[in-house]
Parts: sequence; C-alpha cells; structure tokens
Amino acid sequence: MCATCGCGNDTVGVITVGRDGPADPGHEHGRDGPSHSHGPGHDHAPGHEHTHEHGGADAPTRSPATETVSLEQRVLAKNDHLAQHNREWLRARGIVALNMTSSPGAGKTSLLEQTIRALSDVPIAVIEGDQETVRDAERIAATGARAAQVNTGAGCHLDADMTMRALHALDPAPGTLLFIENVGNLVCPALFDLGEDRKVVMISVTEGTDKPLKYPHMFAAAGLVLVNKIDLLPYVDFDLGACTAYARAVNPGVEVLPVSVTAGEGLDRWYEWLADQRRASATSLEGAGHPV
Repeated sequence: MCATCGCGNDTVGVITVGRDGPADPGHEHGRDGPSHSHGPGHDHAPGHEHTHEHGGADAPTRSPATETVSLEQRVLAKNDHLAQHNREWLRARGIVALNMTSSPGAGKTSLLEQTIRALSDVPIAVIEGDQETVRDAERIAATGARAAQVNTGAGCHLDADMTMRALHALDPAPGTLLFIENVGNLVCPALFDLGEDRKVVMISVTEGTDKPLKYPHMFAAAGLVLVNKIDLLPYVDFDLGACTAYARAVNPGVEVLPVSVTAGEGLDRWYEWLADQRRASATSLEGAGHPV
C-alpha cells in the first residue's frame, strides 16, 4: 500500500500491446533490461531492510503521525532507488523518457496519437498507466507504436517498480523516445520518480486558470507545461496569461506551450521541444564516450 496516499497496488498488471502481440506479463526478458524488480507484494526498502513492528509490553509507543511519516519515507526511498536504476538503464541506451501527467481527460493520449503519427521517423514506445482496461494502449497500438499497459488496480499513480516491469515487457530499442502516460492525477505522480528525464504536465482550458496554484507540487516538478484545448478559449472562462504566471510562480522559468491537439495548434513547438530533448540526450552520450 502507498503510504503517501493510501492506494493499493497489489493487483498491478502489465500487458504489452502492439505489432508483436500480447506478452506474458510475468515473463522476464533475457536481455539486459532493468533487473531489480521483486514483483508485486515484495515491499523491502533499499538494502532489503526488514521493518516489522513487534508488539509486547516492552514495544516502544509511537504516534500514528510518526508511523505514517516513517513509512512514507521508506516507500519513497525504495522508489527513488529503483527509479535511479531505471534512469541509468534508459540513459545507457540513449532512450529519452518523458513522464506525461495530467488530470483525467486533459488529452494526453490524443496528444501521443498525433505525435506518433507526426514523428513517423522517430522510434516511439509508450507505457500506459490506468487503473483498468487496455483501451489507451490499444489506441497507441493503432498508430503503429508498441505499448505496454500498466493497470494499477486501486492505485492512483505509477511508481518506479511498475515502470521497471513495463520496461521488461516493452524492451524498447536503443534511441527510442519513450512516453510514460501516468494515471490521470495531479497529486501523487508529483512525488514518484519513475526514472524519467522530464515530467510533462498537461492541463486543459476547461479545468480552470488556477490549476498551478492548486497543485503546486506537480507544476514545480514539471519540465514543461502544455495547456491544451486552446481552440475552446472563446467559449470558456480561462486566462492563459494568468495561468502561465501561476505556473512560473511555483516553477520559475518553466516553459508553457499552448496547444490544441484536435486543431493542431502549437504542436510544431511541441515537436521542436521533443527534438531538443533527443539532441540533448545524444550530446550527453557522446560526452560520456558512448556511441549514438
């Protein structure tokens, strides 16, 4: 169970969808994918510390608040350890990974569909996070890209272990542009590093101008903010300038891109931003002495 929000993830499932067909979620690829995953239900912190509490007359008394903070620290420490392993594995292969976050219905999946079709010369793979169904993974597969669907059950966010297991199933090729579409939620995904290069936060003009102030942790963690559905600006009460100012109040200098996925407005700037991320990754690999 997640100590941060109380959600459970004991029923997590990973399903690959794409040209190669469904894969056995329990199958571990024999190549050199991430290998620290212990599977669902194995909840040791880094270093495999056992933290069982024993009762009895001599057992120390702790307040519930102290217990909650302690457990949250252990959960996040374990997650960060696995996330760093994911990051090293991805970077060694020149894979740019973007953690796509938003409220439900902001347009992440539609954006990815358009992006895959527009960047047909770029190898793209997608990890889809939802509580149930493979609907979004099927939408991605229809574009020709491979996708792994992670069903979190009662969980409200992806974590580094789920991402690691999806990487095993997906096995993206070197040089891939990897999108990790997180569960629709602007709260817990801000705290959980997946091993990504950047978090991309998407909001839509139908959600309200003050979203960055209401969810400051998510916007503070963002490497880019996309404001979608700007074609609806004449019909909704949304101040783009104020929203941009609010985003930069919690994350000074963050780039804010207004877009309309359905109308295609602003998408060229999005594609340019993606190209910049890939160029930066290639330069980093060259500097480290790795071929690109």
